[in-house]
Amino acid sequence: MSHRYLVRRLAQAVPAVAGILVLTFLLVHLAPGDPVIALGGEHGDAGYYAMIRARFGLDRPLGEQLIVYATRVIAGDLGMSFVHGRPVIGVIAERLPATLLLMLTALGLSTAVGVALGTLAARRVHRPVDFLLRCVALLGQAAPPFWLAQLAILALAAGTGLFPVQGMTDARRDSAGLAHVADVARHLVLPALVLAASELALTTRLVRAALIEALGTDYVRTARAKGLPEARVTRHALRNALLPVVTLIGGRLGMLCAGAVLVEAVFAWPGAGQLLLASLLSRDYPVLLGIFLLVSVSVVLANLLTDLAYGWLDPRIRYR
Repeated sequence: MSHRYLVRRLAQAVPAVAGILVLTFLLVHLAPGDPVIALGGEHGDAGYYAMIRARFGLDRPLGEQLIVYATRVIAGDLGMSFVHGRPVIGVIAERLPATLLLMLTALGLSTAVGVALGTLAARRVHRPVDFLLRCVALLGQAAPPFWLAQLAILALAAGTGLFPVQGMTDARRDSAGLAHVADVARHLVLPALVLAASELALTTRLVRAALIEALGTDYVRTARAKGLPEARVTRHALRNALLPVVTLIGGRLGMLCAGAVLVEAVFAWPGAGQLLLASLLSRDYPVLLGIFLLVSVSVVLANLLTDLAYGWLDPRIRYR
């Protein structure tokens, strides 16, 4: 892969991120609700409201506010939170590790298990195992994360007591070291499973379809004719079948972020999703815009990494 291609792709990402920044800024500021009322209460006087608007620059024309905000973002400043009174970067950075832990766990789980189940279904095509896996995958893809989260709480947390209902750690215990890691892992199980469910189902179906097609190609027939074991033949075919899965991972990152917001709300997981909901209710514009910008940049970078992974999985692909 040439450095010219990488530079060109990064250059193409700049106007995309800039367009997202402008669009989200306008949507957030034109949406119903006034941050001044949220901050000062509904019974404040006009002078107090005017002071708040002047303090946060909300008394300026919208176009001027956009120019000031864009200039700050270019300089690496996402502004000050209306509610927290601290830099937005610091507020988001406090919540980001919890969200990354949840999302990466769900992504790794859905990818690993989805590839394994899709491979099993493809090798047992049109058999009872294949039929069962297809039915389960269809149900998992159709069930919304919010409903699955409620069901998991009722059946596995509140019903059996095997898992915690909410939070990231047990507030009644002050654990450290391995005990703390075990406590976080125990709280992580249900949110990660719920968030991974729809992605796991989609990955399973995609791997099954791609692998069935790959197993019917000429190079697979040649490999079988040479007497290679079926497991080795499947491994060769699986590498080409994984290309759609890479596309899925890169393209579904935004959907995974949206699902994380709902899952964090149900399980009270202290991540950026919870912060997004709280900022939405309090009309904390800088925090909202900071989270939207972070997600948009992540999606753009994920698509770039997807293209890079193509070249690793399929040596025939060359970028110039």
